[in-house]
Amino acid sequence: MNKPIKAYNNILELIGSTPLVQLNAIAEPLTGSFYAKMESFNPGHSAKDRIAHFIIEEAERKGILKPGSTIIETTSGNTGFSIAMVSIVKGYRCILAVSSKSSPDKIDMLRSMGAQVHVCPAHVSADDPRSYYEVAKRLHSEIDNSIYINQYFNELNTEAHYRTTGPEIWEQTGGQITHLVACSGTGGTISGIARYLKEQNPAIRVLGVDAYGSVLQKYHKTGEFDHNEIYPYRIEGLGKNLIPTATDFEAIDSYTKVKDDDSAHMARKVAKTEGIFGGYTTGAAMQAVYQLNEEGEFSEDSNVVVVFPDHGSRYMSKVYSDVWMENQGFLDASKTVEQEKVDYIK
Repeated sequence: MNKPIKAYNNILELIGSTPLVQLNAIAEPLTGSFYAKMESFNPGHSAKDRIAHFIIEEAERKGILKPGSTIIETTSGNTGFSIAMVSIVKGYRCILAVSSKSSPDKIDMLRSMGAQVHVCPAHVSADDPRSYYEVAKRLHSEIDNSIYINQYFNELNTEAHYRTTGPEIWEQTGGQITHLVACSGTGGTISGIARYLKEQNPAIRVLGVDAYGSVLQKYHKTGEFDHNEIYPYRIEGLGKNLIPTATDFEAIDSYTKVKDDDSAHMARKVAKTEGIFGGYTTGAAMQAVYQLNEEGEFSEDSNVVVVFPDHGSRYMSKVYSDVWMENQGFLDASKTVEQEKVDYIK
């Protein structure tokens, strides 16, 4: 008698249940125990697989998506890849409005997955007709039988992580987690995880990571949207020049801002010390951990989970390119935030 073939029905069944990995060498200078939630183990190599799959299946369940539908989204790359992957399996057309800040690797990957890609200037205001937000809205209005995912203002973005990533972390740590550190862009990942974890234990500290040039940290502190906080920065998928409603600011205890060059070097350090080939935001998250450690956030009893959102293969022409690093001035002595800001404006 033949044994049954053990195979998944399709690639989408591999989404979720990503591993938790203890950090060792890179955590030696730190106080406490540190663990990486490895979202690069999703089949699309990022945490965005979770929201793409969840939102699209919800749209199908509600009858919003029908055979022949077109799915439209704004993305810095990872969400777009995930949506393109789900669209292929489910038979939908995929159109993506992508920030020009996205690495060429990401843009090439999107096109290789059959997506129609519109590259939009990164350093324009959110309401500028050239912005990827406005381009996506326009395409949605022009194309019949289309849906616009709109991850920044879609509660299902947060719900996907509340239902999956949060419970996974709670179970994997046996409820012993004391701190969560996660990058905040759309805010869906950190907010969904935070809501679930704080329902289990309100004492868990949820620490968001923001970029210099983004409005999120100040908005969290003051409730004020300050245009003066906005200037161009290089990290992809982190920070915002608008306030996403997918972010539950009440579930987040504090924000830490990180610099472009520090985050890039930290991504390389993670790779060289842990053998974990993470993306730019992996470096940003780990850089925030170091800064928080210096501020005395952690104790010997701390069990800190750090979300590593994606894979380093999407940044070969950026963070992992010596030429790009040198062109950005990242291989020079560290610059102050104000020096970086002047350089960007030039």
